Amino acid sequence: MRSQASVLHLDLDAFFAAVEQRDKPSLRGKPVVVGGVGGRGVVATASYEARVHGVRSAMSTREARSRCPHAAFLSGRFHAYREASRVVMGLLREVSPLVEPLSLDEAFVDLERADLPDLEVPTVTDFAQDLRRRVHEATDGLTASVGLATSKLVAKIASDLDKPDGLVVVAPGTELELLRPMRATIIPGVGPATAQRLRRAGIVTVADLEAAGLDELVRLLGRAHGGGLHQMARGRDDRAVVAEREAKSVSVEGTYDTDLSDLRLIEGLLARQAGEVAARLRAAGLSGRTVSIKVRFHDFTTLSRSMTLASPTDHGPTVARSARALLAELVAGPDTGPQVRAGVRLLGVGVSGLADWVQEDLFADTEADDEAEDEELPEPPRARHLGAWAPGMDVEHAELGRGWVWGAGRGVVTVRFETRETPAGPVRSFPDDDPALTPWSPTEPAEDDAVSGPA
Repeated sequence: MRSQASVLHLDLDAFFAAVEQRDKPSLRGKPVVVGGVGGRGVVATASYEARVHGVRSAMSTREARSRCPHAAFLSGRFHAYREASRVVMGLLREVSPLVEPLSLDEAFVDLERADLPDLEVPTVTDFAQDLRRRVHEATDGLTASVGLATSKLVAKIASDLDKPDGLVVVAPGTELELLRPMRATIIPGVGPATAQRLRRAGIVTVADLEAAGLDELVRLLGRAHGGGLHQMARGRDDRAVVAEREAKSVSVEGTYDTDLSDLRLIEGLLARQAGEVAARLRAAGLSGRTVSIKVRFHDFTTLSRSMTLASPTDHGPTVARSARALLAELVAGPDTGPQVRAGVRLLGVGVSGLADWVQEDLFADTEADDEAEDEELPEPPRARHLGAWAPGMDVEHAELGRGWVWGAGRGVVTVRFETRETPAGPVRSFPDDDPALTPWSPTEPAEDDAVSGPA
């Protein structure tokens, strides 16, 4: 354990939604929800204006619309999030060579390697305040919440205590004073299933967890899990900040508020996730040999299956076929049919065994293969009615310039013409096949700073 508060955790506030508000002047100060926009979609991030109405991450889009019908529901723009992340991660690396990105919007920074006169609380506090100011300026207005502590565990918890745009410094020796009143779910590894098991034993807070003792936690949760929680409940976490972690896998997963039982829907969601994984692999210049799926049922039982391909791939239909085959193996049984007997609350697809090459001749007939897959798999539910124009996407009109899709359907696409640099602009509607209207993307897309992004 460190003797000084030299571990900094930075978390960009409501990141996806904040980028959308920054780049769309008409949405500033208004509720924004980013994620799947269809009936089966799931919220990825909600602005703080939407959170006031009870909208939160991992909520179904249907419920989010019922809670906040006046919000802007956007499908997201990954290129814009990567660009903002690249700027922030570059700024962090300027202040310390030891920066450990956790996702596009958060990272640990080791201040023992920063150019500071000392690591006393007043010094690191002033440094963190200045860092937040620099992030705000470099990103044209995004805010970050920061936690400073003697360990990763406490720094990450601290960064979440004064959101948005907050700073919490946990002075050395005060870690347990902070942790003890908190619910045990604040500790990493205490998810819904573990929390339920602990509650049955009368363990609700971190103080209860600390008082339970090692033997009791091992009896309840097993040696590895119980032992880990025994240490963390005492604020003990000696994990180092590791710079430039090599990606071991790329994965996408989603949690659903309503349990899924329709097999074709589950296959379609897996296919969509497989496509997202393949896109991230290609963006990072990677491929992988091992495809895996994760399925969590209504009772929190979690099962996984994996298969290893003959050669590395970054091909969406190939990953999707493998995921569907693994799903069939996982749910196989005498009564398996169009319905999965136990409702599914979480699905995930991942690719590991990463390499920086692909055996091209595996996909000599890629175009035909794609067409066959499109016929076999159901169209992803969240975008069925949107065609090529997804709400929030960047577009450009030959005469009116750049804007973004306000909405689409029934052969019409509606665009608001504005950008980050221009004021809130006019709204115009066009036929969805208008040749003057085209999607817009940066001419030189930013490189990924982290292979895996938020789910």
